Amino acid sequence: MSMVKKSPWVLHYDGSSCNGCDIEVLACLTPVYDAERFGIINTGDPMQADILLLTGGINSQNQAVVKQLYDQMPRPKVVVAIGVCACTGGVFKECYNIIGGADTTVPVDIYVPGCAARPQAIIDGIVQAIDLFQKRSDEHELLMKNKGKKADLKTKENNNSSDKGNEA
Repeated sequence: MSMVKKSPWVLHYDGSSCNGCDIEVLACLTPVYDAERFGIINTGDPMQADILLLTGGINSQNQAVVKQLYDQMPRPKVVVAIGVCACTGGVFKECYNIIGGADTTVPVDIYVPGCAARPQAIIDGIVQAIDLFQKRSDEHELLMKNKGKKADLKTKENNNSSDKGNEA
């Protein structure tokens, strides 16, 4: 794992699961496994979150909620599907109310399989998410910097053309 420039904030949402993966994610955030040692901060506000941890399958009742949480998160963002239910729908895949895994609603970047996913695997997924977030953050920063330079150039061009118009 490379040096973290910014501590990514993590939002955890449990869809329609048996709560096995949900409990393991919460265990990872406690001092027993201490995923916060990698620089993450847990939040309940999607507008402050950088990484979305999803557990459980997607059903018709939570699909809009998951989509809204994803849409409220600022860019760059990373989505991690934790557990086989979030990855594919799992053992509940054939149930009448399950649409499928998290990728049926939002784009998923990292998949952490397991039933229930082991804390070590979840932490590995979080570390991969931190690395991906840092990469996307650097790209976003560079893009914004280049946009700023282009905007400055356009402003200078507009000022120069208006100055030439005034000379005549």
